[in-house]
Amino acid sequence: MVRKVMAGSEKSGIGRRRFLAGGCAAAAGLWAAPGAGRSAGPVGKLRLKVVYALHAMVQPKPDWPNLGFDFAPVIERINAALAQAFPEVEFLPVTATGPRAAERILLEDAFSDIDGYIVYHMNAWKVVAPVLATARKPLLLADFNYAGSGGFLAFAALFTRTRNRRVGFVSSSDLDDLVAAVKCFERVKTGATSDFAAATAQVRRERTPAAGDLSVAPDPVSALDPEECLRELKGSKILAVGPNALTPAVSYMGVPVKRVSFAELTAAWQAADRDRAGEVAQGWQRGAEAVEGVFFETLADSAAMYVGMKDLLQRHGADAITVNCLAGFYAGKIPAYPCLGFHELCNEGLVGACECDVRSTATMLMVKALTRGRPGYISDPVIDTSQRRIIYAHCVASNRPFGPAGPRNPYQILTHSEDRKGASVRSLLPAGYLTTTVEFDPRRREVLFHQAKTVGNDPEDRACRTKLVAEPVGDMEKLFTMWDRWGWHRVTVYGDLKEPVAALAEAMGYQVVTEA
Repeated sequence: MVRKVMAGSEKSGIGRRRFLAGGCAAAAGLWAAPGAGRSAGPVGKLRLKVVYALHAMVQPKPDWPNLGFDFAPVIERINAALAQAFPEVEFLPVTATGPRAAERILLEDAFSDIDGYIVYHMNAWKVVAPVLATARKPLLLADFNYAGSGGFLAFAALFTRTRNRRVGFVSSSDLDDLVAAVKCFERVKTGATSDFAAATAQVRRERTPAAGDLSVAPDPVSALDPEECLRELKGSKILAVGPNALTPAVSYMGVPVKRVSFAELTAAWQAADRDRAGEVAQGWQRGAEAVEGVFFETLADSAAMYVGMKDLLQRHGADAITVNCLAGFYAGKIPAYPCLGFHELCNEGLVGACECDVRSTATMLMVKALTRGRPGYISDPVIDTSQRRIIYAHCVASNRPFGPAGPRNPYQILTHSEDRKGASVRSLLPAGYLTTTVEFDPRRREVLFHQAKTVGNDPEDRACRTKLVAEPVGDMEKLFTMWDRWGWHRVTVYGDLKEPVAALAEAMGYQVVTEA
């Protein structure tokens, strides 16, 4: 058990979504095991500080993995695994909530002989590792999947891109992979290597399974030619509801962007035809494989949000809407989550997109045009090297991945994961198909690109409800390199779009950047 003593506090107004675009999030407080920074043990004994980066031991607010999550059993399990694997190593577990807490750890360690750090991301947006890395000691960055993944990926990419030889990382659901990476501290201690990053990368590659059977089900895509696709895109329009600092004022990739207030969306929800909303809610309820934790009243409110959003689209002559949903719902500025409404809009051939992410919304419009109607799926990906998997996770997805006229796959209705409120969807997307994942960025004039074979859906309760599991096609290691530059979101569409995307990029004067 890790005992906790309050040792300070810190605050920041920067949220996790702004961090995705290059900012940094800081939170509050430090809990440390008593005596964690005191005098050294036996001479020559390896001493490693294990720093759990989190909000608090019991999560006090909505975020991955979810409100109220108790980290204590997870941390105890990790500490026990390390102690069992390395009986001669002294592990000093502490918790840190942000950069100031990390600075306090450094001050404590200035009077001890700590050999290195393990920074475990239990929550995503904790600026702890960059501070501890200034100690110029080996540092192992680890991800508690479906909890710390966004910040972990951003920092792992940053350290990799800047060629920091002292920082390695592990992204695995298997604690044996953590143990194997921790052995690299011994190699540095004995002088066997001075390149900790390279040592952990070698272990990671050796322990990542070889590519499996990447043959896929037939899925021909009749793609539009680039000129036709761009013409169709010019006829689109995006509504950005509750704009944030990243929302373009006028247009994105040539697509007009209309800024809409939370108040206007709420007014549309209030004016929505309740009989129509009730019919939609009943249809969702009948069609769902399961409905868990969601009352019909909540479903009806979600359906009214769908009707209201569709009315807004018609009123403004738009075919895509993206809502700053988390900020709006948490602050009480919108009365219902738009997740199920986005689900329905995407099933109909329109675009409903999360978090007022205009870049991903425009990318969804692009792939919809290119594929003659297939919906894009925004996700926050998670990487698990123990299974050679990338998991595309979010609380909304279409269940008609081959387009409005294509077959439906099963879906479930659950609460929104992070706060256990409202209604969202778990789409059980089909396995055995090739997917293409992209982001179009006009500032860079680049298209980020990778492909993967779908292999299933993960029902894990942590983090977002839809979790499409896939095996990447290509270099798994390269998948760790772009998250600090591109942020966390990706847009995935069913089908092999390698050649159509390349042709479209050439027509636009963009470069295709392959991330796997």
